[in-house]
Amino acid sequence: MKVKPVQLQNGCILTKDVYGLSDSPIIKRNTVLTNNLIEMLHFFLVDFVEVETVLANGEKFIPIGMKSKRDRKDDNDLAIEHIPKDYHYQYLEAVKQFKKLFQNWQAGQLVEMVKVRKIFIHLFEQIINEPKHLLHLHHYTNKEDYLFHHSVYVGILSVYLGHKLQFSKGDWLQIGFSGVLADIGIAKVSPAILQKPGPLTSIEFEEVKKHPIHSYKMLKHVTGISDSVLLSVLQHHERLNGSGYPLGTDANKLHIFSQIVAVADVYHAMTSERYYRAKKSPYQVLEAISKEQFGKFDLKVVQALLESFTQVSVGEIVRLNSGDIAEIVYCDQKNPTRSLVKLLSDQSIVQLENQNSLYIEELLKK
Repeated sequence: MKVKPVQLQNGCILTKDVYGLSDSPIIKRNTVLTNNLIEMLHFFLVDFVEVETVLANGEKFIPIGMKSKRDRKDDNDLAIEHIPKDYHYQYLEAVKQFKKLFQNWQAGQLVEMVKVRKIFIHLFEQIINEPKHLLHLHHYTNKEDYLFHHSVYVGILSVYLGHKLQFSKGDWLQIGFSGVLADIGIAKVSPAILQKPGPLTSIEFEEVKKHPIHSYKMLKHVTGISDSVLLSVLQHHERLNGSGYPLGTDANKLHIFSQIVAVADVYHAMTSERYYRAKKSPYQVLEAISKEQFGKFDLKVVQALLESFTQVSVGEIVRLNSGDIAEIVYCDQKNPTRSLVKLLSDQSIVQLENQNSLYIEELLKK
């Protein structure tokens, strides 16, 4: 029986694998669905699934919203319920749409900013008022579609950092589009390199390092692309001390927009699961970026990142490296990664700043 996720209930049994954005199933056939799994189907924007006509308890399955037999004209007439499109839905839809655009660019189509703006403008505007989503979106990144999640998230985080740094709306929108478009030049890199499951050779990495130049060329003559966006895209892997690529440009010639995108880029890359690198928790990454900021990243941008996550962290549930589950009850802006936490097991308070061997290992989805 083919039904919509809104019509499912506890105990439904899948008869076919369910796929999201990647080629691997997110839920396999013969799985008995729970409310959490049904919620996952919503998050991954699955339109339909196929299930048994009976539930796991043996009772007949009647899809939610299905009309009674005497009232319906057609046994396949399924009621359609409205699903509120929260930010996670919108994010995943943006990833799906951006993937389609990227595949078009791989096929040689030109970049059309009208299509890009249509996908992202609402996401950008909404994150200003709902920054707490920045803490959780990295959970949805998978290895197969890392590039598309990366572009979308970097754009969103770049927007918020631009806002925190008190740029005008016009500017922070430009910063966001810089983040989204920074890696589109990867469309010109060999698919064999992009799909390689292990570490790249030095020759392969040199090829990948050309992607900012490819991105620049793809955007140079596109209507609606400003010089600031072009410079940001070209320079987002450059560093203040000249150690970056592709040109080794130093602080004197770097555009501030590019340095905002650079910090957002590094943050998401380190918090995401990749073929050759395990993800780290947001707090581990913030600590690493904070330590590496001198000589590489703009201090104002790093501080904006730390303050942003400090402000939205209170109340979040985390797992410590000890295995304990805790709630963040206070964050010090001077040392945001070493929070004051309350252990859920016994309600005791732990100051991580005084516990060098203890740290936040993962931020848990609520």
